[in-house]
Amino acid sequence: MPTLPFSGNEPHQQRQMAESFGTDAERYDQARPRYPQAMVDRIATGSPGPGVLDTPDILDVGCGTGIAARQFQQASRTVLGVEPDARMADVARRLGTAVEVATFEAWDPAGRHFDAVIAGQAWHWIDPVAGAAKAARVLRPGARLAAFWNVFRLPTELAEALATVCRRVMPDAPFDFRAVARGGLDTHQPILTKAADGIRAAGAFGEPEQWRFDWEWTYTRDAWLEQIPTQGAFTRLPPAGLAEVLEGVGAAIDAMGGSFTMPYATVVITATRTAPA
Repeated sequence: MPTLPFSGNEPHQQRQMAESFGTDAERYDQARPRYPQAMVDRIATGSPGPGVLDTPDILDVGCGTGIAARQFQQASRTVLGVEPDARMADVARRLGTAVEVATFEAWDPAGRHFDAVIAGQAWHWIDPVAGAAKAARVLRPGARLAAFWNVFRLPTELAEALATVCRRVMPDAPFDFRAVARGGLDTHQPILTKAADGIRAAGAFGEPEQWRFDWEWTYTRDAWLEQIPTQGAFTRLPPAGLAEVLEGVGAAIDAMGGSFTMPYATVVITATRTAPA
């Protein structure tokens, strides 16, 4: 559940949750899924080349432990990360990404400009209008803003087991756990729409586009249970509650034969910076 449907406050107003992923930053980096190479290549090759040699040409907003940043670095791009959680930033730096610790809204670009602003699994934690306006300030004309999410659809029996145990362990959580069973793009569409609307409201971009890259991954029981504590619904859950969730989900995977194949869609909301009037 990287991105859950929220009830009440908007995701970007849930600051405690937004900055809770560093609780176990090493596990986060090891367990979280990567992004399809086709998406990385399309963004990397569709952005202008670096304006100045050896200076960052891609800004990774909410870079976390640098998962997306490293993929873009492998595509021969130079990346600077902005990350509000110092624990996550420390891991990113150790693994080779330069990071400045700040929320994107408060971050000081110090006159720097970039050929792309990316945000992997993070843009919903940022005010969609203020974030797009800030991105416009630091992008060169013709440069690209690209926010992307890994969206998955759990197998029905696993989704039902997860929703059942979550409702029992977290009856007051600000999530619609029933939507988890549905999964897929339908539950994420409100976040995608807000991102696109924020870009339009900034008044500095062309019309937003939505790209989709389909892929799949097979998880063992242990691999999926390792990822659950890194997801926003569970990062602040007391150990006893987390253990109950893991037990219920683990039993469901055991009943499926000990592994399952997850269909993913990586969805990108993107637009290019127009030239100033």
